[in-house]
Amino acid sequence: MLRKITLPILVIAFAAFYAPSRLCGSNNLPQADSVPIEVFQVLALPVNVHEAALTKTERGYLLRLGLGNSSDLKIIGLRYALVSIDAREQVQPRLNRTEGFSVPAYDAKTLTFKTPIKLKPKDGERFVLMIEQVISRESIWEVVKAKDALEAYTRGDYSVVPAVLRVPNQVDAPPIGRPIRFQRH
Repeated sequence: MLRKITLPILVIAFAAFYAPSRLCGSNNLPQADSVPIEVFQVLALPVNVHEAALTKTERGYLLRLGLGNSSDLKIIGLRYALVSIDAREQVQPRLNRTEGFSVPAYDAKTLTFKTPIKLKPKDGERFVLMIEQVISRESIWEVVKAKDALEAYTRGDYSVVPAVLRVPNQVDAPPIGRPIRFQRH
């Protein structure tokens, strides 16, 4: 009889002791001035985005995200698209922007882009982010038909897997060979 009484008391004491710390002090809960963003991952890109959110400031919202680089090249920038889905499931393009930064090969960083985004999120509205292009000094990865893939994803069609085209970066690439020197006579 003593065991039947003791076990429920221990369970209640355990729940009362640990539940408040999980609810109040957890870093996993979103901040009050932060809007979480769903991420449409393109697996063929050399980056992985996690923990994306819009953080409210006096100038507007700033995009904050964790970015993992899975390539052997330093990533120096990317282009992303941000769309919103309202309570009636209507998709609205919000933003398409290119940002510069530096993430070394096989490294991860938490980035906050300093360009403010002018938004007024409504109740029931959610945001979806998709990386459309990744830039290194040597290569550029471009998502083929990124808009079509993002539209399918927001409609709930997860069968559309976007293809990625990798091309040499001829603008940011370091010069190959010796530099040409001109002499005055």
